[in-house]
Amino acid sequence: MKETMTAADVAEIMDILENAGIDVWLDGGWAIDALLGKQTRPHEDLDVVVALSQIDKIKSELATEGFSVTEDELPTRLVLKDTRGRQIDFHTVTFDSEGGGVQVLQNGRSYRYPPQGFTAMGEVNGRRMKCLSAEVQAECHYGYEPDEKDWHDMKILRQHFGIKIYSPYL
Repeated sequence: MKETMTAADVAEIMDILENAGIDVWLDGGWAIDALLGKQTRPHEDLDVVVALSQIDKIKSELATEGFSVTEDELPTRLVLKDTRGRQIDFHTVTFDSEGGGVQVLQNGRSYRYPPQGFTAMGEVNGRRMKCLSAEVQAECHYGYEPDEKDWHDMKILRQHFGIKIYSPYL
């Protein structure tokens, strides 16, 4: 796998978003690496969770940095890519009164990220940043056919965070 999203890129993108007043949480492979405090594999993109209500502001802020929309599956997700090949996959949620994040899926169903899933902190490139918790990361790895990256990530979640795993990761 070719790495197109480096640790320095992650820190730069998170700085841009947070400096614009956007709440953003790392998700996926970079979130797992951030929770560990070290990079464990190459990354093709950056997955993040944001409020659906902030998408227009996100597009505007990142357009000034050379990013444009390549996939629009709102209200579920939005993918932006820049001329250097860096890709960001925004998973969009609407926060409920308890602090959980509700994501409307492509099939019309909803997935609710629990409030405690938004409380973790990690580190990438010497910079502390918000991440989805290890428990939520594991929960989000079910319901689809896993690839090599998923197996790698679930192994880390089990070994380093004591997350109990289920089929197909047994």
